[in-house]
Amino acid sequence: MRKLFYTLIAFSMFSKLCSAQQPSFKQTVIASNLQDPWSIAIDGEGCLWVTESKTYKILRINPENGTTELSADLSGSREFPRYDTLKMKDKPWPQGGLMGLALHPNFDTTDPYLFVAYVYKHLEGNRFLTRLSRFHFDKEKRTLDRETVLDNNIPGSNDHNGGRLATVSENGFHYLYYAVGDMGAGQYSNGGRRNNAQNTSSKEGKILRFLVDPDTSVVSAERWIPQDNPFYADVATAIYSIGHRNPQGLVAARSETYTLLFSCEHGPMSDDEVNIIEKGKNYGHPLIVGYADGNYNGLSAAVSDDQALPGIWGTTLPLIRNESSSADSLGDTYRNPLYSFAASKATYLKTRFKRVRASKDAEWASIAPSSLAFYHFDAIPNWKNSLFVTALKTGLVYRLKLSADGRHVLGDPEELFPNKVRYRDICFSQDGKKVYLITDRSAVTSGPTKENPKEVNLRGCILEFQLVE
Repeated sequence: MRKLFYTLIAFSMFSKLCSAQQPSFKQTVIASNLQDPWSIAIDGEGCLWVTESKTYKILRINPENGTTELSADLSGSREFPRYDTLKMKDKPWPQGGLMGLALHPNFDTTDPYLFVAYVYKHLEGNRFLTRLSRFHFDKEKRTLDRETVLDNNIPGSNDHNGGRLATVSENGFHYLYYAVGDMGAGQYSNGGRRNNAQNTSSKEGKILRFLVDPDTSVVSAERWIPQDNPFYADVATAIYSIGHRNPQGLVAARSETYTLLFSCEHGPMSDDEVNIIEKGKNYGHPLIVGYADGNYNGLSAAVSDDQALPGIWGTTLPLIRNESSSADSLGDTYRNPLYSFAASKATYLKTRFKRVRASKDAEWASIAPSSLAFYHFDAIPNWKNSLFVTALKTGLVYRLKLSADGRHVLGDPEELFPNKVRYRDICFSQDGKKVYLITDRSAVTSGPTKENPKEVNLRGCILEFQLVE
């Protein structure tokens, strides 16, 4: 009897522990029929800021009642028409459009500024230009005004634009980071384009670093560029890290013991990466995919069935002969990912490469990570000190529990909020009891995401998941 009594107590304690580890949520649609929402952020009043990638509108939405305010319409700043709606086959549309959004660290008090990135000019073919700007928020009119351009010369493309923004406060200074993809160079319609992820004179395939507040002692455009940027020499440059493929997640994580900048980026057929972004470091693309573990030895970071393109895999990207040797050649600047999703075996990858080369269908295991968030709240203790990764392909959000120093992932990712959707971005309420997620309006975007489920609901929505206490 006593044994049964203690067994029941132990079972009850285990049940409570499991319950604490598995919080319950109520799902609510806060807003629907949004036109391709791309970024979401929350201000001190609890209002949600959202960018619509194709309409070039910036919205401010009250999640309590769904009231939506049009804060800005930047479509007039786009110097090319909506090729995608005009059905012009020879005119591409940029991946993204109006993309990243970030609030000034003092947005709610002394500095009501908002930063956005948007593709504004079509050069030729798949080549575009992206602009990074700061806007002032007029609290009385509830609109954004006084655009100030930080950088008017960021490369853009129909593929792999990256697009995320994040602010970081360090040592009394505020910095703005912007993730730029490799423009899809080496794959699909950009198969013949040179990949510049390793080229420190190009912004393609980089994380850029700017000042949130300009250096008033400098009168030129360089006033937005920190002079301690790692590649800043005779010519000022915003480049902070190199060797990126398509980073679509960027978040500053601050805990009691560390402040770190994390990114997530799409892998080609596997090895979607989560990285700790460090000053002047090299993240390997297109020489290494995911960990330097050899699974891409003999392959490339892209493959096509275009027989006119060079190499055995039909791409301008280099043949990866040995990932370990590539890591050694990059020296102490190289950084392995913090975590790699779907780090597939070499035999699996080679089979799919051969199928693509032979013009056959070849699905692969990547999750297509689209954004990152960091949970530092006390509301859900087990979630504290965790990264959250949204996915376009799987209709899931993945939670990665971090070690006390933030430099290791503990255990396997937890899968959350399953839906037949393409999750695009995520943020949390001020108390950590609500999770806000935006979903794509379309079912697919460009080449690498064509493997996504065809059946998608809740398109173009803001979903709220409220903790049930």
